[in-house]
Amino acid sequence: MLSEQLSEKIRLNQLFDFYGELLTQKQQTYFTHYYQDDYSLAEIAQLLDVSRNAVFDQIQKAVEHLEHYEATLQLSTKSQLRSQKYLELEKHTSASGIEILEELKGLE
Repeated sequence: MLSEQLSEKIRLNQLFDFYGELLTQKQQTYFTHYYQDDYSLAEIAQLLDVSRNAVFDQIQKAVEHLEHYEATLQLSTKSQLRSQKYLELEKHTSASGIEILEELKGLE
């Protein structure tokens, strides 16, 4: 359970790295406080002088937007695939490396 929560947090932060600038300033602030600074909803609400529900709603909207951007653009997925292919490239002979490079061309 804890491992799944940590994996999800890491995944969302990766999406934020790719698409965070596409969120509103408010959504960026709430997301950063919650997922990067590890503030609770109550702490963020107190800090920004809003209700806990407002914080929850903004964070949910930010996550929905990040998920939508990834589903549409797939920048994070393609980046992970490229990283995997580069690791494979390091392990293979030069003949195999050419095939992997050709696959990488298709990911761009």
